[in-house]
Amino acid sequence: MIERAFLVPGMAVREFRTEVPLNWRDPSDGRRLTLFARELCAPGREADEMPCLLFLQGGPGGKCPRPISRSGWLAEALRDYRVILMDQRGTGNSSRIEASALRDLTPQQMADYLSHFRADAIVRDAEHLRLRHFGGRRWTTLGQSYGGFITLTYLSQAPQGLHACYITGGLPAIAPGATRLYEATYNLVAQRNQIFFTRYPQVREQLDRIVALLREQAVYLPDGDLLSVERLLTLGLDMGMSEGYERLLWLLDEAFNQEGELSDTFLNQVMQRSGFADNPLYAVLHESIYADDASGATHWAAQRVRDGLPAFSSERSSPLLTGEMIYPWMFDQMQSLRPFRAAAELLARREVWPALYDAARLRDNGIPVMAAVYYHDMYVDVGLSLESAAQIGNLQTWITSEYDHNGLRVAPVFRRLREMMAERGVMAE
Repeated sequence: MIERAFLVPGMAVREFRTEVPLNWRDPSDGRRLTLFARELCAPGREADEMPCLLFLQGGPGGKCPRPISRSGWLAEALRDYRVILMDQRGTGNSSRIEASALRDLTPQQMADYLSHFRADAIVRDAEHLRLRHFGGRRWTTLGQSYGGFITLTYLSQAPQGLHACYITGGLPAIAPGATRLYEATYNLVAQRNQIFFTRYPQVREQLDRIVALLREQAVYLPDGDLLSVERLLTLGLDMGMSEGYERLLWLLDEAFNQEGELSDTFLNQVMQRSGFADNPLYAVLHESIYADDASGATHWAAQRVRDGLPAFSSERSSPLLTGEMIYPWMFDQMQSLRPFRAAAELLARREVWPALYDAARLRDNGIPVMAAVYYHDMYVDVGLSLESAAQIGNLQTWITSEYDHNGLRVAPVFRRLREMMAERGVMAE
């Protein structure tokens, strides 16, 4: 049922809200979640017969983008599609995960509850939405980053709902678990460090100065969290995005005030860029997205791999910045994550997980898939992506060094993938 319809500049918006089981494997347990989605189309085309494009957001734990302007990939998509922006379970308006709502659960109950927010459940939610609100017509998906992981789960578990798929910066390794992934991505992060410090030598000196100060005295962020050396180094996450080096450059440029103390501006920015108050699910579930029926427990893989890499040690006088990694200390140091500490530990130790990918079905896949693979992607290793591509039927890659992980924000990326799909004779339907 349509809950609300209105216009924003360049787009007609309709909003849907429905209920889904918390546990799709046992819906009879009675626990329910709210699933929220927005449909966008060009104004005046609300009643037209148009194919649907489901956007699968990156994450985990990220809500869908809010429609502000008709630009980038969205402008390209709205030429021919109704675009469906579904807040994945636990995010945005879809029963968003908040510590206050889970405070009465034991650690084991919380861990069990959170285990129902992975890609397999998101796919079941999407199928429910397609069948209930869009007449069961097959749709096309566009998966950015983690959305590409969800795409492979969709192809593995519910291909009957798909007409075609696009993936940008999110072709995951099918077989290996978290350890092998982090062994690859730490190398990528080290390369980004080298580029950053070579391009802007003054940044290395400034970073070392901040590290030395944090070792000499306790510095607190505006929300009361301690700014540790470990937390400072997580700012390296930005290095994988376009303009990320420059964002970091100018942040560090304003680190000190005239008294030689860390400035209020700097501390506020560090709090926002390195915290998880808006999306705790990202931290809690991060390593579990790499867990499968055959992988076993993740056991804090990012920390284990880091412990064997001296260059990334926070004890060094000139440590390297880190990337897209979640560490156990975060759940001690960050007040927004402390309520999840015990549950996160249980999830890290969990040995048995439902399968996310079906290797045989992916090998025999008949749904056309176009995937943009970014050669210098810091978050998704190109080697592992191409290894997976070779194991998926009917998938074609576009390997490019022109864009970073967030290249989808530039309209030509989606347009190029659409042209590749059209060259295969697959049109929007």
